[in-house]
Amino acid sequence: MTKTFDALRSDLRGGFGWAVFGLAIVIESLRMERFTSMGGTLYTMPGLVPGIFGTLLILLGGSLAFRSWRRLRETGGRGPAIDPLLNRRIVTMLALTLVYAIGLIGHAPFWLATFLFVAAFTWAFTPDDAGARKRVVASLVSGVLTTVVIVLVFEQIFLVRLP
Repeated sequence: MTKTFDALRSDLRGGFGWAVFGLAIVIESLRMERFTSMGGTLYTMPGLVPGIFGTLLILLGGSLAFRSWRRLRETGGRGPAIDPLLNRRIVTMLALTLVYAIGLIGHAPFWLATFLFVAAFTWAFTPDDAGARKRVVASLVSGVLTTVVIVLVFEQIFLVRLP
């Protein structure tokens, strides 16, 4: 079994997994209360946006799985190899996102959690050749600006209390 074959099989499994996850989101969004007794409409039901996102995950995951299945069939597993840098980036992204979603949200003020997440994410994905000082400044500025915009938009425009 070649490294390339593993990459295509990984895409097949990953695409299938994303499609199944999207399906679970769609099912749960359809189960959400629609508030029709209070005059709620299709466009005001809470499950609309998650349902759209779930549908997109089904389509994109299915597309990835189908593409990798077709390439496996056509090439017998010969194709581009897995890039180790890409794998490190995926693991870093998943770790940062899980720390933010599970470890920070609900345990720290929202503004602080968001600042830390955006700053860490920016720092992790700014190229090393940018220089240490430029990397730190870019991370801090990104964290501050993103946090301010998110908090102002959600609390002042959408009138949503953030956790």
